[in-house]
Amino acid sequence: AARALAASANYRNAGTVEFILAPDGEFYFLEMNTRLQVEHPVTELVCDVDLVEAQLRVAAGEGLPWKQEEIRQSGHAVECRICCEEPDNDFRPATGTAKVLRVPDTDMARFDTGIAEGQTITAAFDSMVGKLICHGDDRAEAIDKTLAALDELIVLGVSNNIDYLGGILDHEAFRAGDLHTGFITEHESDLVPPVLDEIDRAAVVIAAALGIDEFKRLAFETPEPHASIG
Repeated sequence: AARALAASANYRNAGTVEFILAPDGEFYFLEMNTRLQVEHPVTELVCDVDLVEAQLRVAAGEGLPWKQEEIRQSGHAVECRICCEEPDNDFRPATGTAKVLRVPDTDMARFDTGIAEGQTITAAFDSMVGKLICHGDDRAEAIDKTLAALDELIVLGVSNNIDYLGGILDHEAFRAGDLHTGFITEHESDLVPPVLDEIDRAAVVIAAALGIDEFKRLAFETPEPHASIG
């Protein structure tokens, strides 16, 4: 069973077991943990199971709710670890206050998080503040859905890797499945955000301001002085 699963992906997380498929077709265990992995939502979406509920039921003495032959895989899932960090500064952890938090609609993506608007992000904990997971009929659809969800996910007030993750997902090599542990280093120049000139930066600020109701009221609802005095 492990070999069959490994054949479907170069790297697979099965909840408590991680293994890798080598170029020669052999698979090797990387680690085994008696806990749920960070990537467990991928397994849940692809297999339509609730691993957290199952873990609690097992702890209560009920045993596993399914047999191995009842587990079926469907489609593909992608998970993004949302971290407060600075990708352009060697991924240094970032601190600050999440002044604005907007998450995608639940029909678009699953968003597991403990962060809330107004929350202070400190250096006392891991930089990961959330996980965004999308499911599609195939890998291409899952990637497209994840990109759309990342566009809807907004965290302002503290540096984060949301845009950087989008750049990875939309990269030609990533879409083609040409992945390895040196992917970031190999494509580093492609993943660097473009430098905005003064005009583009001004346009971005104006566009952001126009999305704020208070600014729009001040800009468009305040009578023009010369018109008001005739």
